[in-house]
Amino acid sequence: MDGPVRASSDGAAGPPPYYRGNESSLVSALKTLLFFTILMVTLPIGLYFASKAYIFEGSMKMSSSDSYFYAAIVAVLAVHVVLALFVYVAWNEGAPKGKGKDD
Repeated sequence: MDGPVRASSDGAAGPPPYYRGNESSLVSALKTLLFFTILMVTLPIGLYFASKAYIFEGSMKMSSSDSYFYAAIVAVLAVHVVLALFVYVAWNEGAPKGKGKDD
């Protein structure tokens, strides 16, 4: 009679030992995603208005319609840089930290 009780308690022992490693990697991935999400929203918008006001209209004395155009190009370039950085970080996030593949 004691046998089935032990079998059921073994089944409810909890998650396997590697579960905590997966949990920390999930938290790390979510932190990375949150960081790049915030960066994706703030950096292009901030660069758009800053470059329009201070660089194109302030320093270069461009007209308002020209400065809109060039500030939009700066914002689009910022989006591409953030996306490239995200792909780079996401690609290397799970890689082992060593000097080469043979380590």
